[in-house]
Amino acid sequence: MISSIKPVSTSLTAIAGVRRSAPAKLRFSPLPIIRNFENPNPFPLHVSPAQNLSNFSVAAAQRRDVFRVGAYEADRSQPIEIGIEVPDEQSGQKVKIGIYFATWWALNVVFNIYNKKVLNAFPYPWLTSTLSLACGSLMMLVSWVTRLADAPKTDLDFWKTLFPVAVAHTIGHVAATVSMSKVAVSFTHIIKSGEPAFSVLVSRLFLGDTFPLPVYLSLLPIIGGCALAAVTELNFNMIGFMGAMISNLAFVFRNIFSKKGMKGKSVSGMNYYACLSMMSLLLVTPFAIAVEGPQIWAAGWQNAVSEIGPNFVWWVVAQSVFYHLYNQVSYMSLDQISPLTFSVGNTMKRISVIVASIIIFHTPIRPVNALGAAIAILGTFIYSQANAELQFAFDLQLKAHEFLMMVFFSWFRIFEQAKQ
Repeated sequence: MISSIKPVSTSLTAIAGVRRSAPAKLRFSPLPIIRNFENPNPFPLHVSPAQNLSNFSVAAAQRRDVFRVGAYEADRSQPIEIGIEVPDEQSGQKVKIGIYFATWWALNVVFNIYNKKVLNAFPYPWLTSTLSLACGSLMMLVSWVTRLADAPKTDLDFWKTLFPVAVAHTIGHVAATVSMSKVAVSFTHIIKSGEPAFSVLVSRLFLGDTFPLPVYLSLLPIIGGCALAAVTELNFNMIGFMGAMISNLAFVFRNIFSKKGMKGKSVSGMNYYACLSMMSLLLVTPFAIAVEGPQIWAAGWQNAVSEIGPNFVWWVVAQSVFYHLYNQVSYMSLDQISPLTFSVGNTMKRISVIVASIIIFHTPIRPVNALGAAIAILGTFIYSQANAELQFAFDLQLKAHEFLMMVFFSWFRIFEQAKQ
Protein backbone atom coordinates (compact mmCIF):
# COMPACT_ATOMS: atom_id res chain seq x y z
CA MET A 1 0.00 0.00 0.00
CA ILE A 2 2.38 2.66 1.19
CA SER A 3 5.58 0.77 1.93
CA SER A 4 7.74 -1.98 0.60
CA ILE A 5 9.68 -4.47 2.68
CA LYS A 6 13.46 -3.95 2.88
CA PRO A 7 16.25 -5.69 4.84
CA VAL A 8 15.88 -5.31 8.59
CA SER A 9 17.80 -2.39 10.06
CA THR A 10 20.40 -3.29 12.64
CA SER A 11 19.18 -0.54 14.92
CA LEU A 12 15.60 -1.88 14.90
CA THR A 13 16.83 -5.45 15.39
CA ALA A 14 18.74 -4.34 18.44
CA ILE A 15 15.65 -2.56 19.75
CA ALA A 16 13.52 -5.66 19.25
CA GLY A 17 16.06 -7.74 21.12
CA VAL A 18 16.00 -5.36 24.05
CA ARG A 19 12.24 -5.36 24.11
CA ARG A 20 11.96 -9.15 24.26
CA SER A 21 14.70 -9.81 26.79
CA ALA A 22 14.35 -6.80 29.12
CA PRO A 23 13.11 -7.50 32.66
CA ALA A 24 9.76 -6.18 33.75
CA LYS A 25 11.36 -3.55 35.97
CA LEU A 26 13.20 -1.81 33.15
CA ARG A 27 11.68 1.52 32.11
CA PHE A 28 11.63 2.61 28.46
CA SER A 29 11.27 6.08 27.11
CA PRO A 30 7.80 6.60 25.57
CA LEU A 31 8.73 6.44 21.89
CA PRO A 32 5.88 5.76 19.47
CA ILE A 33 7.78 3.06 17.63
CA ILE A 34 8.06 0.88 20.73
CA ARG A 35 4.31 0.59 21.21
CA ASN A 36 4.02 -1.50 18.06
CA PHE A 37 6.36 -4.27 19.20
CA GLU A 38 3.58 -6.24 20.85
CA ASN A 39 3.28 -8.69 17.98
CA PRO A 40 5.74 -11.57 18.34
CA ASN A 41 6.82 -11.40 14.69
CA PRO A 42 6.86 -7.76 13.58
CA PHE A 43 8.11 -6.59 10.19
CA PRO A 44 10.35 -3.53 10.48
CA LEU A 45 9.65 -1.29 7.50
CA HIS A 46 11.25 1.63 5.69
CA VAL A 47 9.37 4.27 3.74
CA SER A 48 10.08 3.78 0.06
CA PRO A 49 9.61 6.07 -2.92
CA ALA A 50 6.21 6.11 -4.58
CA GLN A 51 7.56 4.47 -7.77
CA ASN A 52 8.20 1.22 -5.89
CA LEU A 53 4.54 0.74 -4.95
CA SER A 54 3.97 -1.56 -7.89
CA ASN A 55 6.45 -4.05 -6.47
CA PHE A 56 4.53 -4.45 -3.25
CA SER A 57 2.65 -7.69 -2.90
CA VAL A 58 -1.11 -7.51 -2.38
CA ALA A 59 -0.96 -10.55 -0.11
CA ALA A 60 1.53 -8.85 2.14
CA ALA A 61 -0.65 -5.76 2.27
CA GLN A 62 -3.49 -7.82 3.70
CA ARG A 63 -1.40 -8.94 6.71
CA ARG A 64 -2.20 -7.17 9.95
CA ASP A 65 1.48 -7.21 10.86
CA VAL A 66 2.30 -4.69 8.16
CA PHE A 67 -0.02 -2.09 9.56
CA ARG A 68 0.78 -2.68 13.24
CA VAL A 69 4.45 -1.80 12.87
CA GLY A 70 5.52 1.83 12.88
CA ALA A 71 7.83 2.92 10.10
CA TYR A 72 10.57 5.47 9.94
CA GLU A 73 12.28 7.34 7.13
CA ALA A 74 14.56 5.34 4.87
CA ASP A 75 17.38 7.88 4.96
CA ARG A 76 17.55 7.94 8.77
CA SER A 77 20.89 6.41 9.69
CA GLN A 78 21.09 7.04 13.44
CA PRO A 79 19.70 4.32 15.73
CA ILE A 80 16.83 5.16 18.01
CA GLU A 81 18.02 5.47 21.60
CA ILE A 82 15.97 3.91 24.35
CA GLY A 83 16.44 5.07 27.94
CA ILE A 84 16.90 1.99 30.17
CA GLU A 85 17.48 2.21 33.90
CA VAL A 86 19.68 -0.72 34.97
CA PRO A 87 20.25 -1.17 38.72
CA ASP A 88 23.81 -0.81 39.92
CA GLU A 89 24.72 -4.43 40.61
CA GLN A 90 28.19 -3.47 41.80
CA SER A 91 26.96 -1.43 44.77
CA GLY A 92 26.11 -4.49 46.84
CA GLN A 93 29.43 -6.10 45.90
CA LYS A 94 31.31 -2.99 47.00
CA VAL A 95 29.65 -3.01 50.41
CA LYS A 96 30.30 -6.73 50.81
CA ILE A 97 34.00 -6.50 49.97
CA GLY A 98 34.34 -3.36 52.09
CA ILE A 99 32.98 -5.21 55.13
CA TYR A 100 35.33 -8.11 54.41
CA PHE A 101 38.35 -5.80 54.25
CA ALA A 102 37.46 -3.84 57.39
CA THR A 103 36.81 -7.00 59.42
CA TRP A 104 39.93 -8.65 58.07
CA TRP A 105 42.10 -5.68 59.08
CA ALA A 106 40.57 -5.33 62.54
CA LEU A 107 41.02 -9.00 63.35
CA ASN A 108 44.58 -8.90 62.05
CA VAL A 109 45.51 -5.93 64.25
CA VAL A 110 44.19 -7.67 67.36
CA PHE A 111 46.01 -10.88 66.42
CA ASN A 112 49.33 -9.09 65.95
CA ILE A 113 49.10 -7.43 69.35
CA TYR A 114 48.40 -10.64 71.24
CA ASN A 115 50.83 -12.61 69.12
CA LYS A 116 53.64 -10.20 70.01
CA LYS A 117 52.69 -10.35 73.69
CA VAL A 118 52.92 -14.15 73.59
CA LEU A 119 56.26 -14.14 71.76
CA ASN A 120 57.75 -11.63 74.20
CA ALA A 121 56.96 -13.94 77.12
CA PHE A 122 57.27 -17.26 75.27
CA PRO A 123 59.84 -16.95 72.40
CA TYR A 124 59.03 -20.20 70.65
CA PRO A 125 57.53 -19.33 67.25
CA TRP A 126 57.19 -22.92 66.03
CA LEU A 127 54.85 -23.90 68.86
CA THR A 128 52.99 -20.59 68.62
CA SER A 129 52.41 -21.20 64.90
CA THR A 130 51.26 -24.77 65.57
CA LEU A 131 48.79 -23.68 68.25
CA SER A 132 47.27 -21.10 65.88
CA LEU A 133 46.62 -23.73 63.23
CA ALA A 134 45.38 -26.27 65.77
CA CYS A 135 42.90 -23.81 67.25
CA GLY A 136 41.45 -22.93 63.87
CA SER A 137 41.18 -26.58 62.86
CA LEU A 138 39.36 -27.41 66.08
CA MET A 139 36.97 -24.48 65.68
CA MET A 140 35.97 -25.58 62.20
CA LEU A 141 35.61 -29.26 63.14
CA VAL A 142 33.25 -28.28 65.95
CA SER A 143 31.25 -26.02 63.63
CA TRP A 144 30.88 -28.88 61.11
CA VAL A 145 29.87 -31.44 63.74
CA THR A 146 27.32 -29.09 65.31
CA ARG A 147 26.17 -28.01 61.83
CA LEU A 148 26.85 -24.36 62.50
CA ALA A 149 28.55 -24.47 59.11
CA ASP A 150 28.08 -26.87 56.22
CA ALA A 151 30.93 -29.34 55.87
CA PRO A 152 32.68 -29.15 52.50
CA LYS A 153 32.32 -31.91 49.95
CA THR A 154 35.84 -32.72 48.83
CA ASP A 155 37.59 -35.41 46.84
CA LEU A 156 41.16 -36.58 46.33
CA ASP A 157 41.78 -34.06 43.55
CA PHE A 158 40.81 -31.23 45.90
CA TRP A 159 43.39 -32.29 48.50
CA LYS A 160 46.03 -32.70 45.81
CA THR A 161 45.38 -29.17 44.63
CA LEU A 162 45.41 -27.93 48.21
CA PHE A 163 48.81 -29.44 49.05
CA PRO A 164 51.04 -26.75 47.43
CA VAL A 165 48.84 -24.07 48.97
CA ALA A 166 49.33 -25.66 52.39
CA VAL A 167 53.09 -25.85 51.91
CA ALA A 168 53.29 -22.15 51.00
CA HIS A 169 50.93 -21.19 53.82
CA THR A 170 52.93 -23.15 56.40
CA ILE A 171 56.22 -21.60 55.32
CA GLY A 172 54.78 -18.09 55.27
CA HIS A 173 53.07 -18.46 58.65
CA VAL A 174 56.11 -19.84 60.45
CA ALA A 175 58.48 -17.34 58.80
CA ALA A 176 56.30 -14.38 59.83
CA THR A 177 56.06 -15.66 63.40
CA VAL A 178 59.83 -16.15 63.56
CA SER A 179 60.28 -12.60 62.30
CA MET A 180 57.98 -11.10 64.93
CA SER A 181 59.77 -13.05 67.66
CA LYS A 182 63.04 -11.32 66.73
CA VAL A 183 62.05 -7.78 65.77
CA ALA A 184 59.29 -5.26 66.42
CA VAL A 185 55.86 -5.85 64.89
CA SER A 186 56.11 -2.54 63.03
CA PHE A 187 59.40 -3.52 61.38
CA THR A 188 58.07 -6.91 60.28
CA HIS A 189 55.07 -5.30 58.62
CA ILE A 190 57.13 -2.56 57.00
CA ILE A 191 59.18 -5.27 55.28
CA LYS A 192 56.06 -7.25 54.45
CA SER A 193 54.58 -4.17 52.77
CA GLY A 194 56.83 -5.09 49.84
CA GLU A 195 54.50 -7.97 48.99
CA PRO A 196 53.20 -6.36 45.74
CA ALA A 197 56.76 -6.41 44.38
CA PHE A 198 56.97 -10.14 45.04
CA SER A 199 53.51 -10.61 43.54
CA VAL A 200 54.49 -8.90 40.28
CA LEU A 201 57.79 -10.78 40.15
CA VAL A 202 56.18 -14.19 40.68
CA SER A 203 53.31 -13.45 38.29
CA ARG A 204 55.78 -12.37 35.61
CA LEU A 205 58.27 -15.23 35.97
CA PHE A 206 56.00 -18.18 36.75
CA LEU A 207 52.63 -17.22 35.25
CA GLY A 208 53.85 -15.22 32.25
CA ASP A 209 51.69 -12.22 33.17
CA THR A 210 52.70 -8.85 31.77
CA PHE A 211 52.13 -5.45 33.33
CA PRO A 212 52.30 -1.87 32.04
CA LEU A 213 55.55 0.02 32.51
CA PRO A 214 54.09 2.29 35.24
CA VAL A 215 53.43 -0.81 37.35
CA TYR A 216 57.09 -1.80 37.24
CA LEU A 217 58.19 1.77 37.98
CA SER A 218 55.84 1.93 40.96
CA LEU A 219 57.75 -0.94 42.55
CA LEU A 220 60.83 1.25 42.97
CA PRO A 221 59.48 3.31 45.90
CA ILE A 222 58.13 0.15 47.51
CA ILE A 223 61.52 -1.54 47.40
CA GLY A 224 63.38 1.67 48.25
CA GLY A 225 61.12 2.45 51.21
CA CYS A 226 61.50 -1.04 52.66
CA ALA A 227 65.27 -0.87 52.24
CA LEU A 228 65.46 2.54 53.94
CA ALA A 229 63.36 1.29 56.84
CA ALA A 230 65.55 -1.80 57.20
CA VAL A 231 68.93 -0.02 57.30
CA THR A 232 67.67 2.56 59.81
CA GLU A 233 65.92 0.10 62.16
CA LEU A 234 67.19 0.54 65.72
CA ASN A 235 66.79 -3.13 66.66
CA PHE A 236 67.65 -4.73 63.33
CA ASN A 237 67.94 -8.52 63.32
CA MET A 238 68.87 -10.51 60.23
CA ILE A 239 66.73 -13.50 61.20
CA GLY A 240 63.74 -11.21 61.66
CA PHE A 241 64.41 -9.48 58.33
CA MET A 242 64.82 -12.74 56.39
CA GLY A 243 61.72 -14.19 58.04
CA ALA A 244 59.63 -11.29 56.77
CA MET A 245 61.09 -11.61 53.26
CA ILE A 246 60.48 -15.37 53.12
CA SER A 247 56.96 -14.83 54.39
CA ASN A 248 56.34 -12.33 51.56
CA LEU A 249 57.38 -14.80 48.89
CA ALA A 250 55.53 -17.73 50.43
CA PHE A 251 52.27 -15.85 50.84
CA VAL A 252 52.35 -14.63 47.23
CA PHE A 253 52.59 -18.25 46.08
CA ARG A 254 49.85 -19.17 48.51
CA ASN A 255 47.51 -16.49 47.13
CA ILE A 256 48.16 -17.52 43.53
CA PHE A 257 47.74 -21.24 44.23
CA SER A 258 44.65 -20.54 46.32
CA LYS A 259 42.99 -18.51 43.58
CA LYS A 260 43.66 -21.29 41.07
CA GLY A 261 42.47 -23.96 43.48
CA MET A 262 39.25 -22.11 44.30
CA LYS A 263 38.26 -21.71 40.65
CA GLY A 264 35.52 -24.10 39.66
CA LYS A 265 35.28 -25.54 43.19
CA SER A 266 32.10 -25.75 45.23
CA VAL A 267 34.07 -25.21 48.48
CA SER A 268 33.51 -21.76 49.95
CA GLY A 269 36.36 -19.49 51.01
CA MET A 270 35.64 -20.21 54.70
CA ASN A 271 35.77 -23.98 54.30
CA TYR A 272 38.70 -23.73 51.94
CA TYR A 273 40.80 -22.05 54.62
CA ALA A 274 39.58 -24.59 57.21
CA CYS A 275 40.88 -27.44 55.08
CA LEU A 276 44.07 -25.48 54.49
CA SER A 277 44.59 -25.07 58.25
CA MET A 278 44.19 -28.78 58.86
CA MET A 279 46.67 -29.75 56.19
CA SER A 280 49.14 -27.08 57.33
CA LEU A 281 48.81 -28.38 60.89
CA LEU A 282 49.83 -31.85 59.73
CA LEU A 283 52.81 -30.36 57.89
CA VAL A 284 54.13 -28.08 60.62
CA THR A 285 53.70 -30.34 63.69
CA PRO A 286 56.64 -32.73 63.05
CA PHE A 287 58.96 -29.82 62.20
CA ALA A 288 57.91 -27.93 65.34
CA ILE A 289 58.69 -30.96 67.49
CA ALA A 290 62.04 -31.44 65.77
CA VAL A 291 63.13 -27.78 65.97
CA GLU A 292 61.97 -26.91 69.49
CA GLY A 293 60.57 -29.97 71.26
CA PRO A 294 58.25 -30.65 74.21
CA GLN A 295 60.94 -30.21 76.88
CA ILE A 296 61.75 -26.66 75.78
CA TRP A 297 58.05 -25.85 75.52
CA ALA A 298 57.30 -27.09 79.04
CA ALA A 299 60.11 -25.06 80.59
CA GLY A 300 59.21 -21.94 78.62
CA TRP A 301 55.53 -22.28 79.48
CA GLN A 302 56.20 -22.50 83.21
CA ASN A 303 58.47 -19.49 83.05
CA ALA A 304 55.90 -17.43 81.15
CA VAL A 305 53.05 -18.31 83.52
CA SER A 306 55.20 -17.49 86.55
CA GLU A 307 56.10 -14.06 85.13
CA ILE A 308 52.84 -13.03 83.49
CA GLY A 309 50.28 -15.03 85.46
CA PRO A 310 46.99 -16.44 84.18
CA ASN A 311 46.76 -13.67 81.60
CA PHE A 312 49.39 -15.49 79.55
CA VAL A 313 46.95 -18.33 78.87
CA TRP A 314 44.39 -15.76 77.70
CA TRP A 315 46.96 -14.24 75.36
CA VAL A 316 47.70 -17.63 73.79
CA VAL A 317 44.01 -18.38 73.29
CA ALA A 318 43.32 -14.90 71.89
CA GLN A 319 46.18 -14.93 69.39
CA SER A 320 45.19 -18.44 68.22
CA VAL A 321 41.51 -17.60 67.78
CA PHE A 322 42.10 -14.26 66.07
CA TYR A 323 44.69 -15.77 63.75
CA HIS A 324 42.12 -18.19 62.41
CA LEU A 325 39.36 -15.60 62.20
CA TYR A 326 41.36 -13.00 60.27
CA ASN A 327 42.66 -15.60 57.82
CA GLN A 328 39.19 -17.01 57.37
CA VAL A 329 37.81 -13.58 56.50
CA SER A 330 40.76 -12.91 54.20
CA TYR A 331 39.96 -16.07 52.24
CA MET A 332 36.36 -14.99 52.00
CA SER A 333 37.77 -11.82 50.43
CA LEU A 334 40.09 -13.76 48.13
CA ASP A 335 37.05 -15.63 46.88
CA GLN A 336 35.79 -12.31 45.46
CA ILE A 337 38.98 -10.60 44.20
CA SER A 338 42.24 -11.27 42.36
CA PRO A 339 45.59 -12.20 43.98
CA LEU A 340 47.05 -8.79 43.11
CA THR A 341 44.15 -6.98 44.73
CA PHE A 342 44.56 -9.25 47.74
CA SER A 343 48.24 -8.27 47.98
CA VAL A 344 47.40 -4.57 47.96
CA GLY A 345 44.74 -5.18 50.60
CA ASN A 346 47.39 -6.90 52.69
CA THR A 347 49.69 -3.90 52.34
CA MET A 348 47.04 -1.33 53.25
CA LYS A 349 46.16 -3.44 56.27
CA ARG A 350 49.72 -3.03 57.53
CA ILE A 351 49.24 0.72 58.00
CA SER A 352 46.83 0.04 60.83
CA VAL A 353 49.04 -2.73 62.25
CA ILE A 354 52.15 -0.52 62.21
CA VAL A 355 50.43 2.46 63.83
CA ALA A 356 48.66 0.36 66.46
CA SER A 357 51.79 -1.60 67.40
CA ILE A 358 53.91 1.55 67.75
CA ILE A 359 51.29 3.09 70.06
CA ILE A 360 50.66 0.02 72.19
CA PHE A 361 54.23 -1.28 72.50
CA HIS A 362 55.83 2.20 72.59
CA THR A 363 58.20 1.16 69.81
CA PRO A 364 61.02 3.69 69.30
CA ILE A 365 61.23 4.85 65.72
CA ARG A 366 63.55 7.30 63.99
CA PRO A 367 62.22 9.96 61.61
CA VAL A 368 64.21 8.44 58.74
CA ASN A 369 62.75 5.03 59.61
CA ALA A 370 59.25 6.49 59.48
CA LEU A 371 60.15 8.10 56.16
CA GLY A 372 61.09 4.70 54.73
CA ALA A 373 57.76 3.25 55.84
CA ALA A 374 55.89 6.20 54.32
CA ILE A 375 57.73 5.81 51.00
CA ALA A 376 56.88 2.12 50.89
CA ILE A 377 53.19 2.83 51.53
CA LEU A 378 53.25 5.63 48.95
CA GLY A 379 54.72 3.17 46.47
CA THR A 380 51.76 0.90 47.11
CA PHE A 381 49.42 3.80 46.35
CA ILE A 382 51.23 4.53 43.09
CA TYR A 383 51.18 0.84 42.26
CA SER A 384 47.42 0.69 42.74
CA GLN A 385 46.96 3.76 40.53
CA ALA A 386 49.16 2.25 37.81
CA ASN A 387 47.25 -1.00 37.77
CA ALA A 388 43.68 -0.37 36.67
CA GLU A 389 42.53 -3.66 38.16
CA LEU A 390 43.46 -2.52 41.64
CA GLN A 391 41.92 0.94 41.56
CA PHE A 392 38.52 -0.16 42.82
CA ALA A 393 40.00 -2.22 45.66
CA PHE A 394 42.33 0.55 46.81
CA ASP A 395 39.59 3.18 46.91
CA LEU A 396 37.37 0.77 48.79
CA GLN A 397 40.08 0.04 51.32
CA LEU A 398 40.69 3.71 52.04
CA LYS A 399 37.00 4.23 52.74
CA ALA A 400 36.99 1.25 55.11
CA HIS A 401 40.09 2.41 56.99
CA GLU A 402 38.25 4.75 59.36
CA PHE A 403 35.75 2.02 60.22
CA LEU A 404 38.61 -0.40 60.84
CA MET A 405 40.34 1.80 63.40
CA MET A 406 37.09 2.39 65.25
CA VAL A 407 36.36 -1.35 65.44
CA PHE A 408 39.93 -2.16 66.45
CA PHE A 409 40.13 0.17 69.43
CA SER A 410 36.64 -0.87 70.58
CA TRP A 411 37.55 -4.56 70.44
CA PHE A 412 40.87 -4.03 72.10
CA ARG A 413 39.29 -2.23 75.07
CA ILE A 414 36.75 -5.05 75.43
CA PHE A 415 39.43 -7.73 75.42
CA GLU A 416 41.64 -5.85 77.84
CA GLN A 417 38.72 -5.55 80.23
CA ALA A 418 37.83 -9.23 79.81
CA LYS A 419 41.27 -10.49 80.75
CA GLN A 420 41.43 -8.43 83.97
